[in-house]
Amino acid sequence: MRTEEQVVGSSPRQLPIEATSPVIIALDLGTKLGWSTNKGGTITSGTENFAPGRFEGGGMRYLRFRRWISSTISIIEPEEIVFEECRRHIGTDASHAYGAFMGQLTAHCEEHHVPYRGIPVGTIKKHICGRGNANKQAVILAVQKLGFNPADDNEADAIAMLLCALEQAQSGDGPGPSCKTAQSEAKNV
Repeated sequence: MRTEEQVVGSSPRQLPIEATSPVIIALDLGTKLGWSTNKGGTITSGTENFAPGRFEGGGMRYLRFRRWISSTISIIEPEEIVFEECRRHIGTDASHAYGAFMGQLTAHCEEHHVPYRGIPVGTIKKHICGRGNANKQAVILAVQKLGFNPADDNEADAIAMLLCALEQAQSGDGPGPSCKTAQSEAKNV
């Protein structure tokens, strides 16, 4: 079992988060998974690599993901999990991996009664960059302008997704493209 420090990372970023905000885990699902959470009013994030090892069977990465998500949920105790809702993938392998990770995640959430939902990619990009078709570099730069230092585009996507989900929760809008705060903060920095 991992400790909370091993899950939440070592470089938290304080942002004005309402005390009543729900604890959320945001996941950019994939072989190199990006994650972020707002436990304790501090946004922390990171990446996890689920690439299969040389001598592993094809399903081992999904078993490692299942162990990771189970451990992460038990430590963070989220009120909701959000994930990037992809409708198109460049390659067949990426599509298969995404579907398998999403299947593992949703089954685990159902089994343990953790609410979950997907947020469309365009909604996340519009929230953080101001346009729904922003490229990966634009998302990374927008997240950096807010004071974060993501290791890659997966972590940047998870941070942007968390900020969007938090604003949706605070505004009472729920799912939908109504996230403006992070976008305006990124422009003002």
